[in-house]
Amino acid sequence: MRYFFCLWLLPLLSVAQFAPPVGQAGTTAMYKDSSAFINWATFCNVTRGYQDISTPSLGYATIGDSSKALGKADNSLVSLGDAGYAICTFQNPITDGPGPDLAVFENSFNDDYLELAFVEVSSDGINFFRFPATSNTQDTLQTGSFGSTDATLINNLAGKYRGMYGTPFDLQELQGVGGLNINAITHVKIIDVVGSITPTYATFDQNGRRVNDPWSTAFPSSGFDLDALGVIHDITNSIMENKENDLSIFPNPSGGVSKLKLTIRNEDLKNKGEIRISDALGREIKREKIVLEGDLAFCDVGQLPPGVYFFNIGICVKKVIITQ
Repeated sequence: MRYFFCLWLLPLLSVAQFAPPVGQAGTTAMYKDSSAFINWATFCNVTRGYQDISTPSLGYATIGDSSKALGKADNSLVSLGDAGYAICTFQNPITDGPGPDLAVFENSFNDDYLELAFVEVSSDGINFFRFPATSNTQDTLQTGSFGSTDATLINNLAGKYRGMYGTPFDLQELQGVGGLNINAITHVKIIDVVGSITPTYATFDQNGRRVNDPWSTAFPSSGFDLDALGVIHDITNSIMENKENDLSIFPNPSGGVSKLKLTIRNEDLKNKGEIRISDALGREIKREKIVLEGDLAFCDVGQLPPGVYFFNIGICVKKVIITQ
């Protein structure tokens, strides 16, 4: 018996499977009322895109304004339009903590109609770095204006989940990227995925694959609809979360000494390997391997100028003040 395989089916086959929609086992969707959220965007600047990038005469997206992206997700929104983008800032810099560190909310009315966006972060407001996005949706047949997208075929693209549920992003994925301090993220940029598979207008994932989502959306609410941006870990939160931990540093404040003694009472901390020191803005300025003498570790801070610093060992953080 002969078996025939239709080559035209190849583009429709999934290359990889990712987290499923809201309510299904393994989903990473985060509800707006989750206690994980400790802050929300406090400022947003929006640069609109066209309603239909292939027909500029239709004008720009017009629904909502930048204020709609502030505060907790509430299904009020600002539409970005084709290739439009929003840059959000926060009360405190976002930092890398255990698991996801931020989540982006769109207003999709169901689990299938997904308008997507790339997410980039910056620690200086100038240089932005993109989370590695993947789209394994077929890219040979255009998804129509109200077409469906399978959430299990996309990853690190905002808009993966329906309204009131945020798509999480983990800064650890950008660890080691030159020019980025993942412990002091000051700006987050959300960029509409045009969704067209036409080469002239297409946008691409990390593998060079065209990201296919509903297009064209030639109406005032065109493109990605930004509802909110939730913060899970920020600098202040990191300090507060660990204020009762088993790490103590003395003398603190420290003045006129070249070394600080770190008393480690938690056995697990002995296996963390290093001390990371960040300044008041969360910028990492020094790393040292932990050298134990009994239950004490020592760290040379003789070269640090006076100021406020954060000493990180494992998940524990302690604020240290260095004086003259």
